[in-house]
Amino acid sequence: MTSTRVRAEIRALRAYRVPASDDLIKLDAMENPYQWPEDMQDAWLDQLRSIPLNRYPDPTASGLKNCLRDSLGIPDEMEILLGNGSDELIQIIQLCMLGRDGVVVAPTPSFVMYEMIARFVGARFVGVPLAADYAVDEDAMRRAIHEYDPAVVFLAYPNNPTGNLFDRCAMDRIIRNTRGLVVVDEAYHAFARSSCMDQIVDHNNLVVMRTLSKLGLAGLRLGYLVGPAAWLDEFEKVRMPYNINVLTQRTAEFALRRPDVFEHQASTIVSERQRLYTSLECVEGVTPYPSQANFILFRCDRDKASDLFDRLVQRGILVKNFGQADAGLDRCLRVTVGTEKENHAFIAALESSLADSQSGNR
Repeated sequence: MTSTRVRAEIRALRAYRVPASDDLIKLDAMENPYQWPEDMQDAWLDQLRSIPLNRYPDPTASGLKNCLRDSLGIPDEMEILLGNGSDELIQIIQLCMLGRDGVVVAPTPSFVMYEMIARFVGARFVGVPLAADYAVDEDAMRRAIHEYDPAVVFLAYPNNPTGNLFDRCAMDRIIRNTRGLVVVDEAYHAFARSSCMDQIVDHNNLVVMRTLSKLGLAGLRLGYLVGPAAWLDEFEKVRMPYNINVLTQRTAEFALRRPDVFEHQASTIVSERQRLYTSLECVEGVTPYPSQANFILFRCDRDKASDLFDRLVQRGILVKNFGQADAGLDRCLRVTVGTEKENHAFIAALESSLADSQSGNR
């Protein structure tokens, strides 16, 4: 059969599935819920008319890199590598760094693609469980690093799906005790107001990875990696040519020249996050965890996560279900911070779902 020609480790995997949202209020994917102002959309559409779609895009995306450097405070002495979302950057790093004997280490639970891509490239993934409060277990991380001497260590800051920031001093010691590369994943930096970007110059084995997806440009699929040329020049060798299309390049340049719009939206999301967290604290039957991202993880005190997830879907709300996850998340759901109206709808649906659970109704 054809499938027997597929590598055994790939056959053992499950494909990453994204559930259909249909007409549901979509609070499952950590997206920015706000559109651009109408005048900004009109100006953007005017610019798109001049793009030569018959030509390949700039292979180096030099204009976009300059915009990123100017807008986001990237150190002048550091290089930038662009990817089709953070996922491609994770893949580029692992393709470059790992062979059959290579090891990737990351705290768990964390972003699922660290492990999935390690399996794609035939490497070994070692997950180090977080502490009970989802803090990084520094001693356990250091033991794993000593035992496995990983080629790559991933640290999500804030962590996904738990939403918390790891202790910076602990992270610094982990970086210093790692001989391989440490990738700090700052996908949610806009909501955390904290970054390791300024620490890159202090470590020769540190790079910082970000994405524009959470800012409100998820449809563009643009991630960027910042670090010393000694690392990024090697990663450049395995980057596919023209991986950033011309529409993404020009649209991202356009957007980055209007930072006030995205700063305002991020501030609104942070304010709504606090209100949503406070509301969740008042809901009997769930326990929310503090978050520095644009989502909140919460634990079901009585219900199975999958049962509560199904009841929310019946009421028109889609969140992320970790009911089939490992023991650290098996009773957890994660909700994206939406608009004020969406957040109110979610809380109302959650309360009625929990009430039905108490009474035995579906």
